Amino acid sequence: MLVSLTSAAIAAVVASTDPNTPYTFHYDNVLGTSLDLTVVAASEASAHRAETAVLDQIDRDAKILSSYDAQSEFSRWFQTSGRAVPVSAELLEVLGLFDRWRDRTAGALDPAAEGISRVWRSAAAAGRVPSDTEIARAVRGARRLHWQLDPVARTATHLSSAPLVLNSFTKSYIVDRAARAALASGRVRAAVVNIGGDLVARGDWTESVGIIDPLDRADNGRRVAQLVVRNRAVATSGGYRRGFDIGGRHYSHIVDPRTGQPTGHVLSATVISDDAVTAGALATAFCVLQPDEAAALAARSPGSQYLLMLADGRRIESTGWRPLVTPMADTIRVSTPIATVHAAGQTWNPAFELAITIDLARPAGRAKRPYVAIWVEDANKVPVRTIALWFENPRWLPELRAWSRADRRRATAPGRPGPSSISSATRSPGQYTLKWDGKDQQGVPVKPGTYTVFIEAAREHGTYQLMQQTMDFADAPKRIDLTGNVEVAGVVLDYRKITDR
Repeated sequence: MLVSLTSAAIAAVVASTDPNTPYTFHYDNVLGTSLDLTVVAASEASAHRAETAVLDQIDRDAKILSSYDAQSEFSRWFQTSGRAVPVSAELLEVLGLFDRWRDRTAGALDPAAEGISRVWRSAAAAGRVPSDTEIARAVRGARRLHWQLDPVARTATHLSSAPLVLNSFTKSYIVDRAARAALASGRVRAAVVNIGGDLVARGDWTESVGIIDPLDRADNGRRVAQLVVRNRAVATSGGYRRGFDIGGRHYSHIVDPRTGQPTGHVLSATVISDDAVTAGALATAFCVLQPDEAAALAARSPGSQYLLMLADGRRIESTGWRPLVTPMADTIRVSTPIATVHAAGQTWNPAFELAITIDLARPAGRAKRPYVAIWVEDANKVPVRTIALWFENPRWLPELRAWSRADRRRATAPGRPGPSSISSATRSPGQYTLKWDGKDQQGVPVKPGTYTVFIEAAREHGTYQLMQQTMDFADAPKRIDLTGNVEVAGVVLDYRKITDR
């Protein structure tokens, strides 16, 4: 979630006495990705109690269901073979859900797809495509029966030796339980939990959600849709952020367990459903199935709507998708004039953009994201555009000393963007990509020349870092890698043609 406010809006938030104020919290390294949490609560104390409840619920569920923690209940059960093992209600439920969705999708969803993914990862590391023999062997392993469940005795018997990972909808399952834990924490009106682009909105609250364009991918880039959801779940799946790069070609990390091949015909699948597990399962399955198969499966999943972005350029919507979509909201413009001179016939080349990839330092465990400001100044040190302003509590914005020092910098901050949540394919923790289109805050292209990009990061009463880089923006692509620091592991400034993604 990229939060941006004008100085007037900041003052309004600080002075607010609304008992139903939305409070936001941001963490990295949660379930292997990032967490954005919005809590609508009667007080800041109530919001923090809900924040604690959410984190505790995520931790509890991860200790049960994680395939990456060797000490989780699932991992310990996986080490057993051929004997009925008593398991928790949560593990029994999730294993049962995988059985159900494996049947409903005719094998398109299968936890044993991990074995196929490992074959592709290993081959990609060697710079080659896996052989037909390797793929066939992995597919045979995936087709086996992996477990047997006894709901009465509450036991699970592990039957196969195939690698298993509880992906697909498990994240959505945990997200929903976390949102419900927030509501149960007391004096909380609503909660929106977004982990890696899969989100659930629960309670008395309407959430606006932007769907990232899989051909753009920047966090502040184009949206293919903007939705309004209430007491519903949204999940997006696609291979545009993760996968295997072999011989100059990108292969999706989503593989078809039935064929052993990475999928690629669907760039992005977004599903809205009353039920979080359904949203997560369908979003992944729709990246594997053909569009007509997806439509048939959606018809058997009441309360679910979807959007498919296909590799051939087609956009396919379910019949009930359109009523959930709202007009795209442009960033609210501020009235303060920006002191930038535009020479007639000498403006930014519209075929170019500046991509800013920021990799926040990753501690060993979960950590709050620092406050970050990213902005551009011209050769006269006049602020042109605030590209991003990330924070939680407005009272600590002065910790971003350079950005806060001059009111004219605040004047370049955009108003609240239309979507307050973003749904996308899962991101890596701490990695964000933003872009500048060469326009000032009024949407007017700047003239080519020398500008300075600033990246400022601070923690509440903690560390402080300021990075800056001067660049000449003309018609020649250029890339600059900035050395990292304690808060920002690295930054890449890539002035490129817009087609060079």
